[in-house]
Amino acid sequence: MDSAKETDGASLSIAGLLELDEVWAAEPEVLASAAGLDRAIRWVHIADSHHVERFLEGGELVLTTASAFRHSPAAMTEFLDQLERVGAAGTIIELVDEDSAFDEAAGSVVRAAASARDLPVVILPHRVKFVRITEHAHRRLLAQQISRLEHAREIHETYTQLSLYRAGAQTIVERTAELLGTPVILEDVAHRVLAHAGRGSAALAQKWADLVTGASTAPGVEAARDWRQTPVGMRARRWGRLVVPGPAESTAALDQIIERAGEALTLTRMADRDEQDLLLQAQSGLIREIADSEVIDESTARARARSLGFAPVEDAQFLPVVVRLDRDAETGPTRIQLQERGLTQEIVAAAARLDLCVLTTSLQSGAFGFILAPTEARAAGANKRNSSRPGGSGPSGGPDGTGDPGRSTGSDADALLTGLLREVEEYAASWVVGVGRGSASLLDAVARLDSASQVAEVASTLDVRERSFYRSSDVRLRGLLSLFADDSRLRAFAEGELGPLLGSVHEGADAEDLLGFLELYLAHGGNISAMARAGYLSRPALYARMTKLQNRLGVSLDDAESRTALHVALLWWRMNG
Repeated sequence: MDSAKETDGASLSIAGLLELDEVWAAEPEVLASAAGLDRAIRWVHIADSHHVERFLEGGELVLTTASAFRHSPAAMTEFLDQLERVGAAGTIIELVDEDSAFDEAAGSVVRAAASARDLPVVILPHRVKFVRITEHAHRRLLAQQISRLEHAREIHETYTQLSLYRAGAQTIVERTAELLGTPVILEDVAHRVLAHAGRGSAALAQKWADLVTGASTAPGVEAARDWRQTPVGMRARRWGRLVVPGPAESTAALDQIIERAGEALTLTRMADRDEQDLLLQAQSGLIREIADSEVIDESTARARARSLGFAPVEDAQFLPVVVRLDRDAETGPTRIQLQERGLTQEIVAAAARLDLCVLTTSLQSGAFGFILAPTEARAAGANKRNSSRPGGSGPSGGPDGTGDPGRSTGSDADALLTGLLREVEEYAASWVVGVGRGSASLLDAVARLDSASQVAEVASTLDVRERSFYRSSDVRLRGLLSLFADDSRLRAFAEGELGPLLGSVHEGADAEDLLGFLELYLAHGGNISAMARAGYLSRPALYARMTKLQNRLGVSLDDAESRTALHVALLWWRMNG
């Protein structure tokens, strides 16, 4: 049942009152704004004074005999002006004399005053007992108010129950569609459909992004800008919208339903997030305990991880991953913490969608890690796909029957991680991902989070990032140097190689310019043409700087060992100086 429409259909209008037997028998004549007769009446008021404005608040139907001013064009005009100023629904004027005959003179005055008005003006040429009109109208209006109260109570109880029983988003959307009798769509901030319900919602969901951006239209559906909608999520962190694709005509019942639905969705998400936060904290505690303890064995670690929702397929390959968020001097710790928390939750949600499981841990401000593995559901899906291929594998998984679909190879793990990161790529401005070597042991995978963290830290210093994630083989010399970042011997080596330039830095000379030129030289392998193009230098200027640099350093840049030593020293200095 379309509850919202039923409530609106019960609204009392002037046209409805004119159909009363008592009024219809009085032969009502509409003098102005016949189109406005469908206006809803808030109340019925009787007045015989032309000073009526102070008694009205808007939406009233005014019944009057106008006996005190019906023969005064100015007074009648002022009376109607007052009704228009306060937003009255309209007026019904009984124009009969003492003998109950129609007052022709008064009729002429009212017709002139009502001409071309937007206010509905109706005259009655026969006597009517106003008490019959008010009695009927007030009974209808009170019944309407009671119906609205009952409907509001139904809405309140419906969404309160949905919230108390932790109903999912799809259930809330389905109930909302039932109450409204229209399709309802729940989308996220990227216009992806999270849930939909109601007749025709599936067709809308298929091309939703194009509909909301105006790239396409759907038959019988108004433009997206005219749809009824309500934001979902706390004010500071809106995560979606609940949308009713259809005419923009606003009704109290419709607005109340979608607002309560939005609140229920917000509460459900908040409860889910709170529960998820507790779970993530427990997972983080387990990883720290595994890393610090020498008594937890493999079976114990797996059993405890499974109790915390980490349920990989048997004999899965565990992949240690660390995500490091980019930050600058203007990024406060609170914002970094919110970004880290939000991205962690999105990765967990995306993993669930892809039939993957993750065991997460917070490492430091702006960095978190997780162990990634496929679930039994994903392995079952892979088995099904393999067995359906002509000449494909049997139950053992490999083409020759020797493979194991549960065990991920290096390339399989890369594919899983690539798909997971693609799911969440829009949820943060920028981050870098480091990956450690996979292992069939959960204990080893947890231990290798440290190496993944080092890779992520080194990768964050790269000027150009061409990969969605990095391994130690990708960061190469930078990775090696990062392992010795705090080694005083390496610092002494770097300062020894670059000493003539570093001393001038502290003296405020042009050494930084020479450091940049050395970096340019090493980056292009001493190729003069490439250096000239990259540095926007003429060849004479280039040779002059090379001579100055070699004189300052006291070594020849033609010597391979000197170039290597300088390259290592400069790279370490840029990373740690």
